[in-house]
Amino acid sequence: MATIHKKVWREYFEKIISGKKKLELRLADFEVNEGDTLVLEEWNKEKEEYTGRKVEIVATYILKTKGQTFWSPEEVDKYGFQIIQFEPKTKFPR
Repeated sequence: MATIHKKVWREYFEKIISGKKKLELRLADFEVNEGDTLVLEEWNKEKEEYTGRKVEIVATYILKTKGQTFWSPEEVDKYGFQIIQFEPKTKFPR
């Protein structure tokens, strides 16, 4: 399992540590696998420096979009993507 360090803008870092944000949208310019640890380091984009705060998270699911054929390139250009975070209202059946 790898440990990967990434910067996160302050407004997103706050949502991550509060538990509200439970996903990351990232350019797939690095290798990440389920079980890898991501060390998310808070970044102040105005000052262009790290704040010193960080949090470790574990990648539990990865969906890569390159090569997906769900939609045509024209539909993607027109609408883009949206990422939906969800939690079950009740426990999922097994």
